[in-house]
Amino acid sequence: MVRILVLHGPNLNLLGLREPDVYGSLTLPLLDEMIRATAKEAGVEVDIRQSNAEGELVTWIQASRERYDALVINAAAYTHTSIAIRDAIAAVDIPTVDVHLSNIHRREPFRHRSYIAQVAIGQVSGFGAHSYVLGLQAAVHYLRGRKVVPQPTA
Repeated sequence: MVRILVLHGPNLNLLGLREPDVYGSLTLPLLDEMIRATAKEAGVEVDIRQSNAEGELVTWIQASRERYDALVINAAAYTHTSIAIRDAIAAVDIPTVDVHLSNIHRREPFRHRSYIAQVAIGQVSGFGAHSYVLGLQAAVHYLRGRKVVPQPTA
């Protein structure tokens, strides 16, 4: 079965509490349920993890090469600062989708640059929790184009 790794970066464990006007009121466990439901509907397996530690995210990305067919990542603040995460994604060379709850291009100038987008197949931002749904669907669509994921049978 096709497996997709979904990574949440720093402070996403505070969803629902942290700046709800920017990030929404949905909690991380509820967001993870949305992601799992989307994966089930698409006929793929997901492994979802969250860490506030850059090194842990890098380790998970490095290990993804042999276990996963794609990566969906919201590196949060590390998106704009972490060359280490960018380099790990480039090194494992699996299709990656860069996702963000808020539209990073309508926010502070320092958020406009994504090191992750430079090595990703695409980026989804600004749709709140639905950014993850769209990102996962985009990864599946990409894999289907490469014939990695079979079409669902009706």
